[in-house]
Amino acid sequence: MTPLVFILPIVLVFFILLIYLVPVGLWLQAKVSIHWREISLISLIIMRIRKIPPRQVVNGIINLHRAGLLSIKSQDLETHFLAGGSLSKVVYAMIAADKANIDLSFAVATAIDLAGRNVQEAVQTSVYPKVIDCPKTGKISAVAKDGIQLMVRSRVTVRTNIEQLVGGATEETIIARVGEGIVSAIGSSGDYKAVLENPDTISRSVLGRGLDAGTAYAILSIDIADVDVGKNIGADLQTEQAEADLKVARARAETRRAMAVAAEQEFMATVQEMRAKVVEAEAEVPKAMAQAFREGNLGVMDYYQMQNVQADTGMRRSIAGPEETQKPPPEEKPGPEAGSTKSGE
Repeated sequence: MTPLVFILPIVLVFFILLIYLVPVGLWLQAKVSIHWREISLISLIIMRIRKIPPRQVVNGIINLHRAGLLSIKSQDLETHFLAGGSLSKVVYAMIAADKANIDLSFAVATAIDLAGRNVQEAVQTSVYPKVIDCPKTGKISAVAKDGIQLMVRSRVTVRTNIEQLVGGATEETIIARVGEGIVSAIGSSGDYKAVLENPDTISRSVLGRGLDAGTAYAILSIDIADVDVGKNIGADLQTEQAEADLKVARARAETRRAMAVAAEQEFMATVQEMRAKVVEAEAEVPKAMAQAFREGNLGVMDYYQMQNVQADTGMRRSIAGPEETQKPPPEEKPGPEAGSTKSGE
């Protein structure tokens, strides 16, 4: 009894491992669905050991062979799985491409899948074209030659280019190129009204540029979905330029005014300097007269006659106008020396 207790668990464990390593159900499914030579029981056991899911390989081979793609073997699917690819996406893409008469080889499909692209979605887009909003959010702003801003939203219909899917640019590049083409087409228009009347001119102009070169898509059509009129950018720019010119003119006028004020202050300083010199010269007159009295070159009668002339000149100036008359220089009485000299003469 005791040996039987130890033997039964061992046998049970061995039986479970045998069932896991030998997927008899999948082998029978493969035999019933396709030719018996395609997948052997040994190959299924090897898949288990190599950690390859046998069910994905068996289902993939069955679907491919049922679709008429007999050239693809189970070893090809095993290699692609070990390389990190998705078996279900590749199998679906191959079947869909074959039914849609799209030239897609297994090597190209696996390369697209390993490159990180969704090969299943690529085949679907080849069969059913994809519509891309340009831009994804908001609108493209462009300015015509007359200065009026136009805001445009377009829809781009594309189809996957299988040959350029590996290494080709994505839809972000398509959106950027179409936006650039729309801005260029509107910018070359002389009047914004012409764009509003015939928005299809933008589509024709953009399509003629070959914007899908080097991308993973082929542009089928570009449709203008919405066009709105924005601001008068030209008038705004002219207004801003006029304000800038006004500021420059004001700055230059202020500079000239400051220079004029500085020149006026300089002239006033010069006048004050000249007046100081005049006062200084006038202060020398009494000294000169005293010296003339002392030397006998000027008599008393000459002095009084000069005083009379000065008084007569001041009276004439006061009668001629309200201007302030020039004050005569202060009198300086002759000293006793000058009087004695004159009397002696």
